[in-house]
Amino acid sequence: MTAGSSANAVGATHAPPTALTIAGSDSGGGAGIQADLRTFFACGVHGMTAVTAVTVQNSLGVEDFAEIPANVVTAQIRAVTGDMGARAAKTGMLATAEIITAVAKTLGDVGIGRDTAVPFVVDPVAASMHGDPLLREEALEAIRTELLPRATLVTPNLDEVRLLTGIEVTDAASRGAATDALLALGPQWVLVKGGHDTGPRCVDLLSDGTTHVELDGPRHDTPHTHGGGDTLASAVTASLAKGADVPTAVREGKRFIERCVADAYPMGGGIGPVSPFWRLDTEA
Repeated sequence: MTAGSSANAVGATHAPPTALTIAGSDSGGGAGIQADLRTFFACGVHGMTAVTAVTVQNSLGVEDFAEIPANVVTAQIRAVTGDMGARAAKTGMLATAEIITAVAKTLGDVGIGRDTAVPFVVDPVAASMHGDPLLREEALEAIRTELLPRATLVTPNLDEVRLLTGIEVTDAASRGAATDALLALGPQWVLVKGGHDTGPRCVDLLSDGTTHVELDGPRHDTPHTHGGGDTLASAVTASLAKGADVPTAVREGKRFIERCVADAYPMGGGIGPVSPFWRLDTEA
């Protein structure tokens, strides 16, 4: 059975598209698996999970985390894709080189990734909100050599671009050079996000090496941006699951995250999450 199929035909005419997130759990609910699932729901897709790590965190930061054994991570992927199918998939926090290697191989086994019918988005969670590395070099190398060649789209922020390519993005020329360096690692498309830049606007660059699209958006004056990268990648994945091509899915994802940041709310004593609740208010 392929990743895009479903074993259960009962109620199939009413079933929403399915999307899989392979990521860590955020006990504070603002990022990680929790952000992915609430974004999937808000975007009208059924979310499935393969949990890679359990974090101990709240709005003030991460206190601790425990990795899930790689064989358990891959068993989750096989269980849900073999029974329920996946129309698209994404990764977030993968924690270790061992997990990254196992996930890349398993996605190949179940038919998810570039040059397949099931698109795959890599959100390379490699740096904290403050730009601090979250992965050891061996894990970064596994992302470069094993995960990115399988990616339909990779969505790094500027700190992750620096860690993956060694290029510090400071202007349009360095953004283009970084995009080319990322494409050379094998993904079909690259979205270099500009949210961590300091300019008055958030300018992202989407490219497949031939088509280059600048996506300009407002910069909202809020400290509450926890889960923003997860939410954008999940919104793009949801659009892909519903059949959009990559440029369309990225545009829809950017519009979604812009509203989520505009509606971000305080929570606890630290950084609050971006909010997909605007979609529910709009529907109401």
